[in-house]
Amino acid sequence: MLQETKQLLRRSEIWLNNRLGQNQVVDPIILKKMVDYAELTAKDVVLEIGAGVGNLTIMLADLAGVVVAIEKDKKLTKILRERLKDRTNVKIIQGNVLNIELPKFNKIVSNLPFSISSKIIFKLLGLNFDLAVLMFQKEFAERLVAAPGTENYGRLTVNTYYRANVEMLDEVPPSAFFPQPKVSSAIVKLIPRLPPFEVRDERVFSRVVRALFQHRRQRVRNALLHSFSEIFPERKITKGEIRSFLEGILPKKYLETRVMELTPENFGEISNLLISP
Repeated sequence: MLQETKQLLRRSEIWLNNRLGQNQVVDPIILKKMVDYAELTAKDVVLEIGAGVGNLTIMLADLAGVVVAIEKDKKLTKILRERLKDRTNVKIIQGNVLNIELPKFNKIVSNLPFSISSKIIFKLLGLNFDLAVLMFQKEFAERLVAAPGTENYGRLTVNTYYRANVEMLDEVPPSAFFPQPKVSSAIVKLIPRLPPFEVRDERVFSRVVRALFQHRRQRVRNALLHSFSEIFPERKITKGEIRSFLEGILPKKYLETRVMELTPENFGEISNLLISP
């Protein structure tokens, strides 16, 4: 698979950009693992983001009813169309996944472009599907599943937990890719679910999470003092009024806790209290 990938790229005069995360998986064992984790059947419509030269696309097409393969690069899309021209169950879309309207699908299996992993995750979490099997840089995958109080715990962790169950399945070495990235990767399984805790206003919740993690090592009292105007830009009040407001509605256990030690449920309760009558 490695030699075939190199030949396809050379023939089309394509030089992949490591910085943009254009790393093609060239290890068939890794690709088979991703496909197996997705438990595909002929009833499935699978979305693949960043299809590249089509190594994964071909395996998906063998099992799924329909594969929707998205690739931004025009030259890579040309390779895809040529390699998959006889696969009637594959629909190829040339474009940026962040800017196009996606067709309906129920599963996602993708080696995602590393450079836009966060943006893609936040877009996917707003969509309706059954499961996703995704390849990320290991560091990014660890942020998805991080525990409160750890260095990798952050906005990404909390927002993902609110929408889905996430499991890191396998670490993947750089040798599984061409060109080889400088760091290891990981396969992640993501299953959307209903939120595990109540949030009265998701917009406020999102603002609270974003604003507080800008001050992750501060205690919640100080973090909210610094970021209150970002959460409620329409409220024109002084620092003293903010302090009095916070101390009147938030329990001391929250005010004295460092932001990075809050659980996702804590963020939900804080956001609810901030908008309580």
